[in-house]
Amino acid sequence: MDQARRVALKAGGAWGVLSAFAALGLMTPAQATAARNDVAFDATSMVAALRALGVDAPTPSDQIEITAPEVAENGAMVRVAVASALPGTALVALLIDRNPNTLAALFRLPAGTEAAIETRVKMAESSALTAIVRAGGRFYVAHREVKVTVGGCG
Repeated sequence: MDQARRVALKAGGAWGVLSAFAALGLMTPAQATAARNDVAFDATSMVAALRALGVDAPTPSDQIEITAPEVAENGAMVRVAVASALPGTALVALLIDRNPNTLAALFRLPAGTEAAIETRVKMAESSALTAIVRAGGRFYVAHREVKVTVGGCG
């Protein structure tokens, strides 16, 4: 499937779901698109993505646990989990340094929510996974290397 078709299908599916929510009165169109940080998701470097997220110098933390395979056989679907034991965790961002777009996922967690997420990401090649966590108004970081045998971003 070519890239343009993939982008069109993905955008159409997202708009379909958001339209259904709006039609049911569950969400207004403004609410559906307000939280997306386009600048961060369009960033092509770690520095640009961190800047767009408002992250200056995150503190390394052993209270952030990244679970991912050491070797991913298929970069098109790599399962990643991030858990934060930091009190007041409000945001978890997953960044992949060697991907065409560095920011892979962004989760905003309401107060009182268990700070554990699990998702699947695409990885173009072997790279470090970086988890950025905002807790108590400060940013923290953890890293994990993943080797990819077949890239998934092409």
